[in-house]
Amino acid sequence: MSAKDIIKQSVLELQNFVDTFTTDYALTALTVLLVALFVGFMINLIYTKFYRGVVYNRALSITLIGMTVITAAVTMAISTNIVISLGMVGALSIVRFRTAVKDPLDLLYLFWAITSGIIAGAKMYSLAGISWVIVFLVILIMSKTSFKGKVYIAIIHFTGDFTEDKIKIAMGRQKYRLKSKTTKKNLYELALEIYLKGDSMSFVEKMKEIQGVEDITVIQYDGEYYG
Repeated sequence: MSAKDIIKQSVLELQNFVDTFTTDYALTALTVLLVALFVGFMINLIYTKFYRGVVYNRALSITLIGMTVITAAVTMAISTNIVISLGMVGALSIVRFRTAVKDPLDLLYLFWAITSGIIAGAKMYSLAGISWVIVFLVILIMSKTSFKGKVYIAIIHFTGDFTEDKIKIAMGRQKYRLKSKTTKKNLYELALEIYLKGDSMSFVEKMKEIQGVEDITVIQYDGEYYG
């Protein structure tokens, strides 16, 4: 059978499907979409529980549910007929998404929602459940083994050639990493990435007592610490 015959047969099957839409298919479609909705809701629940950012992204959490359901519907549509598949590919090829994803973990959740929708649309419910459990365990284990604490950026302005050495001594055993150093005539600026396990900032008081230190600014940010 040639490609032309396959397409012609698909067109006839599509017309027959439209003319003879059955209750059984409607129930099947409803089941698929409900499963996709449930899986998307569970993905959203994991995203909400393990979110590590400063401001919770509610729009993304809603997107995860909607994307799972929509992907399941698209998968059902393209799996029934080759004509619909070709039309869907052509329609999706002109879509351009320009929203920047700042957190790499957001890509994990988005891809998780898309693949779960595809699996649900293919009626592979067991695989959808098993994959959800496995990804959940991976996220849970990694969150338990990650560093417990907060990361800060300390911006220090000082004068004097030997003041930097005194600042390093004042840090003591506190974990830190030099991010940048700026020199403006007699004024210096240090940016240190500091990892704190608790809320104590005793190093700030020690630095304030150093002669030559003009000011200290400590900023908390949601970043990864590599020590």
